[in-house]
Amino acid sequence: MSSPVRTIRPDTTIEQAQRILLRYGHSGLCVVEAQRESGRVGETPIPNPQSPIPNPQSPIPNPQSPIPNPQSPVPLVGIISRRDIDLALHHGFSHAPVKGYMTTNLNTITPDTSLPEIESIMVTYDVGRLPVLENGQLVGIVTRTDVLRQLHQGRTEERELKSEYNKTLNTQEAIYRVSTSLSTQLRDRLAPPLWEFLAKASEQAQKRGWHLYLVGGAVRDLLLADPDQTLLLSDIDMVVDGFHRSADVGAGVELAKALQNTYPEARLEVHGQFQTAALLWHLDPVLDSLWVDIATARTEFYPYPAANPEVEASSIRQDLYRRDFTINALAVRLTSPRAGELLDFFGGLRDLRSRQIRVLHANSFIEDPTRIYRAVRFAVRLGFQLEAQTERYIRYALDSGIYERSLIENSKAPALQTRLKAELKYILQAPYWKGALKLLGDLEALKCLHSTLELDHQLWKQVRLLERCLRRFDPEKTLDHWQMRLEVLIAHLAPEYRPKVAKNLQLPDDSIKRLQQLDLDQANVAKSLPTCIRPSEITRVLKQYGLPTLILIAVQSQRPIRRLIWQYLTQYAHIQPLLNGNDLKALGYKPGREFKQMLDHLLAATLDGEIRDRADAESFLAKYYPL
Repeated sequence: MSSPVRTIRPDTTIEQAQRILLRYGHSGLCVVEAQRESGRVGETPIPNPQSPIPNPQSPIPNPQSPIPNPQSPVPLVGIISRRDIDLALHHGFSHAPVKGYMTTNLNTITPDTSLPEIESIMVTYDVGRLPVLENGQLVGIVTRTDVLRQLHQGRTEERELKSEYNKTLNTQEAIYRVSTSLSTQLRDRLAPPLWEFLAKASEQAQKRGWHLYLVGGAVRDLLLADPDQTLLLSDIDMVVDGFHRSADVGAGVELAKALQNTYPEARLEVHGQFQTAALLWHLDPVLDSLWVDIATARTEFYPYPAANPEVEASSIRQDLYRRDFTINALAVRLTSPRAGELLDFFGGLRDLRSRQIRVLHANSFIEDPTRIYRAVRFAVRLGFQLEAQTERYIRYALDSGIYERSLIENSKAPALQTRLKAELKYILQAPYWKGALKLLGDLEALKCLHSTLELDHQLWKQVRLLERCLRRFDPEKTLDHWQMRLEVLIAHLAPEYRPKVAKNLQLPDDSIKRLQQLDLDQANVAKSLPTCIRPSEITRVLKQYGLPTLILIAVQSQRPIRRLIWQYLTQYAHIQPLLNGNDLKALGYKPGREFKQMLDHLLAATLDGEIRDRADAESFLAKYYPL
């Protein structure tokens, strides 16, 4: 191992950490709590966040010098990598403390850990450095370079560890033995036409010298599903990668076109910007309704927070790394050799077993706020928990104010506009939407819509009132219920913010107009209704508004107003005059402007109980409109 370890404090800024990496050529730094007495760890003073980094030209301390004050050991609290620092700097967080970006779920070893065990941990968990702890305190670090150097030396003692090393490999084989049967599981548990499609896709990819992988949700659902039941999939993601190099940019599109020749009934969509293609079947007699996305393995880079990513061809490993959560970063190889092999670079299988949602890197939510909503959606839908550090990353991103700044500084921020709307739709129309909304509220994630929006007691009461209204007044679901739920959330904002948020989410024009006029409409109703005594007076005030507007006014109003709106919608709105225009002509009245006045008068009298039947209506006309 290497000792002493160069370390920083949790309150060291991102910029300072980056300069330390640049100065010493490290790819990561251990983060420790400073000793109160000395403020030092290892052989390197921890930079004070308020003071500049020492001049890079100054002498570098001897890395072999002993740790001062060994009687005061150092507690390790995290590790931050160069990638985490680079992304934070790119998004403008140079002055933020590293504690918001460091990894706290650490794989560690002890001074007695064997070389085979170290190799196994590095390969299994995809880590390049392992802190060495003794009695819970940081005493050194082992890097990939250390391991390679030790292997290269070929010492006799390493050969003596061979039997132990084989045991470790056997343990690893046991882990992947689960995965080697995935090909059989897919064949046995998918509908035969779908398995046949995957086989043909694999054959076409292999002809072109590519690997083909089933990735994402389909793999996750396969591993979670009841093994005795057929797995129903309507959405499949596949990734194309090269054997010895990245596949060409257009590989995914080329494969999709080849498959369409075999399945001409499928509709082909090509998205060149993201190097993807999709094959779509709708109510097909064989494949039913199916959406298959085929992409070239790619990496992505976000030019600014909440932007659409810039993509380029890459490897399957990088393709999986760009995904949102470990449980969605799993892949099954469909092509030979090793068809059915599970690729799990980031501990997704472990997180499935522990039923937790874990993000892949610290800046994930800064780059794409829709991942917050996806995390909530998966957690509630699958009955998982947000992993503790993932929740901290969410809260840190929300508290940073980056989303509001991104909207101000950039004309387009799709992750806060079209993509956020899509995630809101997914959540608000799902059977579990109440639980998801409650979790979003607990995380204060509604700040993504507007920095002042929070799910307080009043808003939650309005959401519950909305459900009563929708069940009672729109049982046939003529309205978009998910959109009404979203409008109630937006209506909780101050009136001046509502239209902007609605436009930002690209809601329909009628929805934007409704939210824009809601404050005025609500004021008019609140002023006019209390003076209404007769049902006809209540109807005259409320009939000018559509059902969505009345529902929004009702959920935001006090009980007396709400009760009158409820009466109108349940009773008065369904009452019609007992005579119509044809009846008036039959009675001898000449068509004209007076017809509307007569029919309105008839309706008012009917509402107020003055007219009960047709005879009453004719007598009423004879009295007030004699021929």
